[in-house]
Amino acid sequence: MKKIILLILGSLSLNLISCGDGGKSRIDKIKSETIKTPEANPKGIGEVKNVTLTDPLEENMIKSGKAIYEMKCSACHKLTDQRVVGPGWAGVTNKRRPEWIMNMITNVDVMLDQDPEAQKLLEECLTRMPNQGVAIGDARDLLEFMRQNDLDKTQQKDQALTKN
Repeated sequence: MKKIILLILGSLSLNLISCGDGGKSRIDKIKSETIKTPEANPKGIGEVKNVTLTDPLEENMIKSGKAIYEMKCSACHKLTDQRVVGPGWAGVTNKRRPEWIMNMITNVDVMLDQDPEAQKLLEECLTRMPNQGVAIGDARDLLEFMRQNDLDKTQQKDQALTKN
């Protein structure tokens, strides 16, 4: 009886070894695979694919954007480079493309989950930006307000267009 049990155990051992993966453990397999991180899209992720910027700036959009900022954004974002809960807005149009900015405003949950640049901001700020339910048109007004703010604070705007 002992011989039969030993024979069965030996046979099972050989089957496991021969059907295995060459001795590689699951961890070794994971280490050997190339892990691809998502490539950052300078326009972000969302409905906004192209933004037509005005020059000169559109005063009515700036006024509307300022009102939206004061109502929905000012508690977490300052118009300087000072970070409060979220990053300060000074220079944002010189760092980020207008499409990225608008997608971050209108599609914040997906951006924070999938966009590498938005994820870096989340790591820095440690607080998820809430979805404020901002419509595309209102986001465009906010963008125009940001462009004016950048002119006021940094004396330039839209420099992100030349970087990407």
